[in-house]
Amino acid sequence: MKRALMALCCLVASASIARAQNKAPAKSPAKPAAHITVARGDTAAPPPVIMREVFDYATNGRRDPFFSLLETSDLRPALSDLKLAGVLMDVSGRGRSVAILKDAQSTQYRVRIGSTLGRMRVAAIHRNAVVFLIDEFGASREDSLVLNDSTTARSK
Repeated sequence: MKRALMALCCLVASASIARAQNKAPAKSPAKPAAHITVARGDTAAPPPVIMREVFDYATNGRRDPFFSLLETSDLRPALSDLKLAGVLMDVSGRGRSVAILKDAQSTQYRVRIGSTLGRMRVAAIHRNAVVFLIDEFGASREDSLVLNDSTTARSK
């Protein structure tokens, strides 16, 4: 009995294979095989195409919102790059004092109270120092540059 059942199964299977080879396959949705794994090196698919939206903005006198708020001209000069070269004090107290600053490339800056250099604003000018308010990411801090004392003896 078992042999007869096994022979019948083989006969049905071979008949269905022969019929599938002679007849065009019917279009049916293919079910993905869950047990098949593909190694990463064996994939021959082309790399994915990344699409990007491009925006055009009519400024009409307004700032473009797609540009960074931090530009390199806004960040420079840094306080660490500057050296206080001299101070012209207004002794009358009218706030017309001028400080002369130099950076590493010997670029000279003349600033008054209220002048801005990058993210820094001059808060006060004293006889030997310039006080800056520095805006960093919404917070302000105060820092100063001090004029070197030229009356000290220099060693050779």
